[in-house]
Amino acid sequence: MHIRYGYRIELVCEQPTALLTLLDVHPSRRHDLIRPDEMRVTPLRGPGRPIALSQHLDPFGNICRRLVAPAGGVRIACEGLVHDSGAPDNVDLSASEIAPAELPDAVLPYLLGSRYCETDRLADTAWSLFGQVEPGWARVQAVTQFVHNHVSFGYAFARNTRTAAETFNERIGVCRDFAHLAITLCRCLNIPARYCNGYLGDIGVPPDPAPMDFNAWFEVWLGGRWHTFDARHNQRRIGRVVIARGRDATDVPMLTSFGPHWLQRFEVVTEEVEDEPVQTVSAISRLVPAKRDAHIAA
Repeated sequence: MHIRYGYRIELVCEQPTALLTLLDVHPSRRHDLIRPDEMRVTPLRGPGRPIALSQHLDPFGNICRRLVAPAGGVRIACEGLVHDSGAPDNVDLSASEIAPAELPDAVLPYLLGSRYCETDRLADTAWSLFGQVEPGWARVQAVTQFVHNHVSFGYAFARNTRTAAETFNERIGVCRDFAHLAITLCRCLNIPARYCNGYLGDIGVPPDPAPMDFNAWFEVWLGGRWHTFDARHNQRRIGRVVIARGRDATDVPMLTSFGPHWLQRFEVVTEEVEDEPVQTVSAISRLVPAKRDAHIAA
């Protein structure tokens, strides 16, 4: 299938402000792009001349862009088309846990505590809840099921400082909170887990009436490879397009501003298109402002 994706973000600032973005489709999916998806950046005020961008890979292999928003603010937009297999997330019931002593060096950091994932505060809880569950896929699925049932989802619950332990105690959150709690419980059980964000449209499921937003899920290392799990939805989904991966949301904020600003507009599109359009059609202009999921960092 083909999936059309994109965003439009308008950020207002009173003085020139340095910005970092993690909004590009991840390098692991670049070969699936049907149409280039270059970021377009223009001032909100004055002449609409493009603003200079630089690009590099961050320590986790994500595409990071740097720019300086002029006084008045900036508009950041992108539209792309990606090929997807149309298959749901893979299931491997035989995938086994690997002892920490045998893990690859690059995987070890995903066993450790991080900003939003306080393994020291939830270790006893994790073992009391899941210590008797069969190790491997079944244990991770038990964690996913628990978080899905334990936490109530709501955009009004968004708080960008909420940690995994706070999510466990408060029992509310948005998709990033579901991911952080599941990641933390897995790490406590010696299962490497990492945070992912990206596009996830309503493909193969009933349409969600809420405006589209970016999504967060998590991956675990079982059987010598990474596998996708989603504690918020707790079902295998179709059409995930990953943007960035890291230890938690600290490593992969969609946008970081080094100065005061406010968000004037935020729109996201992710939808299946049955046939590749003959010409680019702007889906962004048809959207209404999205409810935010606390992906923007100050």
